[in-house]
Amino acid sequence: MNRKADRKRTTRENSRRRRNPRFDSLPLLLVACGADRTEKQYLAALHSRYARKAARVDFLTDGVDPLTLVRKTARMTELHPRDFDEVWCVVDVDEFDLDSALRLARQHGINVVVSNRCFEYWLILHFENCESAFPTAADVERRLRRHVPHYDKTNVRFCDFEHGVGNAVERAKRRCAFGEEHRHNPSSGMWRLVEAVLPDDRAR
Repeated sequence: MNRKADRKRTTRENSRRRRNPRFDSLPLLLVACGADRTEKQYLAALHSRYARKAARVDFLTDGVDPLTLVRKTARMTELHPRDFDEVWCVVDVDEFDLDSALRLARQHGINVVVSNRCFEYWLILHFENCESAFPTAADVERRLRRHVPHYDKTNVRFCDFEHGVGNAVERAKRRCAFGEEHRHNPSSGMWRLVEAVLPDDRAR
């Protein structure tokens, strides 16, 4: 019986030693999206496209307002304080007041990615350097459909955007400093999250 126990213990130890050290060394990100599908579909496809070089990512999706999303994310990080290396919330300005959500996020060390007015502005940047302010989120979607006529926010096709990711990153960086997007219409902080997911710049 002792020999069997020794063999089992040795098997477990060898299994741990065989784990890929490159994979284990990559950061684990928790990305909470304030929409049921759109942002997660884009980010999951981006991650899959560059999976061999990308950070590890766990997603949380919930169609709620930014403050509620940050609260839920903060509760999760309190329950699992050592599970994640970085925690991100992805939100839109749309018609929301973000001040309370941003304050709470700072208290809990949560990075907030804001698109102003909405995530579709980030998608526009894959095609053009648009600097005109948008009155509503619907106006942003109409502008995006100039480039992607079949765009459906419930079924985002990454193939429509993958060749413009590098351009979107550079254009978004020029709009404003990260963390100031809620004050600048239009703008998007998605570039910072893309760089966190792809730490070796594989998309650029």
